[in-house]
Amino acid sequence: MDDYTPELPDDDNDLHEHHSFTVEKGQKPLRIDKYLMNFVENATRTKIQAAAKNGGIYVNDEPVKSNYKVKPFDKIRVLFEHPPYEELLVGEDIDIDVVYEDDQLLVVNKPAGMVVHPGHGNYSGTLINALIYRFENLPNNSSNRPGLVHRIDKDTSGLLVVAKTEHAMNHLSLQFAQKTSEREYVAIAWGNIEEEEGTVEGNIGRHPKNRLQNTVFLGDESDKGKPAVTHYKVIERLGYVTLVSCKLETGRTHQIRVHMKHIGHTLFNDERYGGEKILKGTTFTKYKQFVENCFKILPRQALHAKTLGFEHPTTGEFMRFDTEIPEDMQLCIEKWRNYARHQEME
Repeated sequence: MDDYTPELPDDDNDLHEHHSFTVEKGQKPLRIDKYLMNFVENATRTKIQAAAKNGGIYVNDEPVKSNYKVKPFDKIRVLFEHPPYEELLVGEDIDIDVVYEDDQLLVVNKPAGMVVHPGHGNYSGTLINALIYRFENLPNNSSNRPGLVHRIDKDTSGLLVVAKTEHAMNHLSLQFAQKTSEREYVAIAWGNIEEEEGTVEGNIGRHPKNRLQNTVFLGDESDKGKPAVTHYKVIERLGYVTLVSCKLETGRTHQIRVHMKHIGHTLFNDERYGGEKILKGTTFTKYKQFVENCFKILPRQALHAKTLGFEHPTTGEFMRFDTEIPEDMQLCIEKWRNYARHQEME
């Protein structure tokens, strides 16, 4: 899909463009409100229909109603009344768990559920809102996001380094780009991963049919997306799931989630990639109830950014930080551990 940004009509003063793209050539006719459900983050069908009613959905520069059927090569723009995130950076007094801080940087342990930066559907309560309340003049990264050297997904918990100076931003960003930083995640993945360790390589890019997902491009399409490498190692086998360590060599959006799904081991309760369904196990009602209980205990993808290492931008010292696996994930691991133990005894 190509990005497409035409001039806004004069009467769009109260509307702000959030999304623009061109429909794929193989797209079958489909109502635009249904089509956009796969392309607009955090948007319900009601919200999309309201945008259409307010004249906020354009196809080929013409406003359309929500029952418009999309066709191949249609150029779509979606406008909402809220401005994009960069116009909404307001400091908010939100508690953050600071693991380490000095005059150059800080390391934060982000809880699951906290969005890192504002975006459509998440205009407040983000880590950036908390940071700009606490610190003045944070340096912008290449995407104009104050302090952010890297990011982790909303429902992933764990460690992030934040730059407080331009020097730290440049130095740390270069380490991430040159793959000299260390990032280790712990995940619960569906299925028994047979190999003790391995590496997943495959370009990652936007899924052609679902813009909210990323996917691995191989074969004839291997020139699409961006190179991505994930190294994994089994920590513990828990029957129908596996506790695994994943080390990132690159940092693509949803990288671990996409790579683990690609090798047939979708992350446990990863709703966006289908992990909220029972992917492995038995058909017994009792087992189904057990898994449902696990989903309730851990109502998010089972992924935690556990270890972070980098060279300090001024002292040159290599610093490594480690966090405990959060309680929701620990409880889920315990449940699977007990289940696996009982299975062995039967």
